[in-house]
Amino acid sequence: MSLATVQTRAKLGIQAPSVSVEAHLSNGLPSFHIVGLPETAVKESKDRVRSAIISSHFEFPPRRITINLAPAELPKEGSRFDLAIAIGILAASNQIPSELLDQYEFIGELALSAELRPVEAVLPSALNCAASGKQLIISQGNADEAALVDSLTVLPAKHLLEVSAHLHQRETITAWQRVSIKSQQTTPQLQDVIGQQHAKRALEIAAAGGHHLLFYGPPGTGKTLLASCPPGLLPPLSNLEALDVASIHSVAGKAQGQYCQDRPFRAPHHSASAAAMVGGGSTPRPGEISLAHLGVLFLDELPEFQRSVLEVLREPLESGEINISRASAQACYPARFQLIAAMKPCPCGYLGSQRCICTSPQIDRYRSKISGPLLDRIDLQVQVSAIENHQLLNPQEQPAGESNQIIQQRICTAREIQLGRQAVINSQLTSQQLKQYCPLKKAERDLMDQAVNRFGLSARGFYRVLKVARTIADLSELETPGIDQYQEALSFRSTVQPNTK
Repeated sequence: MSLATVQTRAKLGIQAPSVSVEAHLSNGLPSFHIVGLPETAVKESKDRVRSAIISSHFEFPPRRITINLAPAELPKEGSRFDLAIAIGILAASNQIPSELLDQYEFIGELALSAELRPVEAVLPSALNCAASGKQLIISQGNADEAALVDSLTVLPAKHLLEVSAHLHQRETITAWQRVSIKSQQTTPQLQDVIGQQHAKRALEIAAAGGHHLLFYGPPGTGKTLLASCPPGLLPPLSNLEALDVASIHSVAGKAQGQYCQDRPFRAPHHSASAAAMVGGGSTPRPGEISLAHLGVLFLDELPEFQRSVLEVLREPLESGEINISRASAQACYPARFQLIAAMKPCPCGYLGSQRCICTSPQIDRYRSKISGPLLDRIDLQVQVSAIENHQLLNPQEQPAGESNQIIQQRICTAREIQLGRQAVINSQLTSQQLKQYCPLKKAERDLMDQAVNRFGLSARGFYRVLKVARTIADLSELETPGIDQYQEALSFRSTVQPNTK
């Protein structure tokens, strides 16, 4: 046989489109060509494949070899096609049987010695391979990651000879068993935060409904500590959600090969660029907002970020995804994260006290980093006041707060109510759904009418108050929000204080 076809998968964002590796041998001067829009690393596979075949004591065919990576219009990158190309050449030259090739997909990089090396972004390929009903032959270094997909048979190999022996049915490769390791993520206890009952309540509401949250106040009031608590309060990821998160980390080259139901918590430094935040590069890769998908993105010292960096968050905050376009490729990454931010009222942080050394222009420049449209997208805006002396000096006299486990149980119950009622959490409700699940009686309409005029609420701000009220009602297991819930929701909508200095 002079023609063989082997199945593998490319990497395109978090997608893994199928690629057919067609190997053809013909008469003519010995040559080796790869077509089908390969980039540099794919072209270099010619030398790796030739050396691997010879090192495995196979005959490298002294013929005209043409490798076609179909579909031709799909860009191919990386070394993940090495194993499939080698198998295709061996099958086309009748050195291995081709009858069983349709049952498998092959992914892996070949060393010159024919050893198999791991590659990036294996989990999306594993998910798509399972959907196609095939088995996956892969490097042993990628086995743990691929085996996260329960319905997939993963066959790990260390050497090209092992793959050959398996296809010859001489020595069968044993299927890899999934190793489930639930990480033990340690998070601060909310009860360790001294005072700040209003802020704690806001944090619970935000976690229950997936609302965005902003803490603002002077230094040393516990803003950062409060913002670090959500990973211990949020419900664990479901199996499907955990696979989605793991797929993104796999594409980003941060896969750990373990099953983890902890929600992501990302806290980039304020020097992060726009590309680092939303993703980018010549080959689009996920950024911080995608790595925080279904988890928390914490931005400490919010005005210290470049305004251009903050502005790129506006669209993902609404849509829950980010589209990255480059000349060579386009990618769409999920980015449904919960934003928690913290900021000071002025550069020194002591606005309104004798300790403040900031001038009005400095304060204006500081606050101008945060645009009105971005601030309007943050559901809860909470002022965190300085802790009283007696609270610091006599912590034993302070009332004992609830543990993370108790608060998490309330949050899980509230989310179960939301998912059972509308299939999404409250922060994702549409305006039509709000009309159905947040009906306004006369007293509530009058209250909201006053609030719109007093706070200058936009239409977006109005609907976000309704969402927060709906979450407060769910925490109390009420059928519909009442006047008390709307009043509490409005108490968290007092925006950052204007510059009065």
